[in-house]
Amino acid sequence: MTGRQTDALDRLFSTYGLDVPDGPGAPIELTGLFGRTAPVVLEIGSGMGDTTAAMAGADPDRNYLAVEVHTPGIANLLDLVERHDLRNVRVAKGDALELVRRLPEGSLDAVHVYFPDPWPKARHHKRRLIRPAHVAVLRSRLAPGGVLHCATDWAEYAEEMRETLDADPELVNPHGGFAPRPAHRPVTKFERRALLAGRPIADLIYRRR
Repeated sequence: MTGRQTDALDRLFSTYGLDVPDGPGAPIELTGLFGRTAPVVLEIGSGMGDTTAAMAGADPDRNYLAVEVHTPGIANLLDLVERHDLRNVRVAKGDALELVRRLPEGSLDAVHVYFPDPWPKARHHKRRLIRPAHVAVLRSRLAPGGVLHCATDWAEYAEEMRETLDADPELVNPHGGFAPRPAHRPVTKFERRALLAGRPIADLIYRRR
């Protein structure tokens, strides 16, 4: 990590961060976590935090809860939170599904899964996040009408995502297939690399019934 990132982690994690322990744990009370009542967006795999910071800055009426395992990314997002005075951002360190299981059902306005690890080798597909059992947990935490928005540059994974999401009886696809790229989703570094390499980007946007 850079010196700036180390400093941000040391000073800011106690205010804006939370550790996600493995195994059973106490439920997370979102109003207390953010210090206000507002719709909550969960950002799974926030990376270096640039996308989360940009979206939270443009959307101050909603709270953004980012979860990431990569310490430099967490530290960088904390630095962005301070630099841009993002009072509506909190950063969780740990496993995303463990975090989701601690959230109350129906408590989220949206879940964003942007460019998750595609685990391209067939023997590793079981590690993919967008799988039926995982989707059921994510969807259960959405409020009625809440949005599950996924994006990937891996064509085979995009098709698998669509099949998995279409099969969930509580999710509705208003686009009937892949969605047009929404203007509110910033271009990530992974997306830039994919576009330079000629890989198409697939957005999938579903709503909970």
